[in-house]
Amino acid sequence: MISRRAWLATLSAGLASTVASVRPAASAVGVPPSTNRRNFPNVTLLTHENRHVRFYDDLVKGKIVLFNFFYTRCEGICIPTTANLRKVQDLLGDRVGRDMFMYSISLKPHEDRPRDLKEYHDAYDVKPGWTFLTGSKANCELLRRRLGFADVDPVRDRDVTQHSGLLVFGNEPLDSWTACPAMATPTEIAKAVSWVDWR
Repeated sequence: MISRRAWLATLSAGLASTVASVRPAASAVGVPPSTNRRNFPNVTLLTHENRHVRFYDDLVKGKIVLFNFFYTRCEGICIPTTANLRKVQDLLGDRVGRDMFMYSISLKPHEDRPRDLKEYHDAYDVKPGWTFLTGSKANCELLRRRLGFADVDPVRDRDVTQHSGLLVFGNEPLDSWTACPAMATPTEIAKAVSWVDWR
């Protein structure tokens, strides 16, 4: 079990990266600061059901959302992370798929096609409201960086087997965002999600 000190250190590092990545200056993308669309690339992705979606318009706008990155043939952190988040989904209950949505985005979109994501999804008996996503390499990489999953060490960042075990989540209507380790206990994660759950 992760210690509180380690959890806080990871959270602080993740928050610094996430704030810088998720909330760029509006002038950087040429849109007025009156819309949250400036925070998220509205790129096209494919779901595990082989459905085309727009990242902001279809997945994020008006919702409480949780993001992590993974790949289906990962033999490291992805397996325990997915199993852990599956327990989080149970704790969040029927709100997942109603006003909370979980998204896992592929780090290897050139390998992870919708059929691969569907097999992975089914292997963990994932319930509705948690979508696995792939797309072009450029779109997935843009999201990885803008959502705060890039490592400050460029060598480590290039090694996909060393990818971040971070969970980023937030309330889009309120523009409230934070992060925690994806391997924190399911109870700790569910409690952390409550920090942005202002209704």
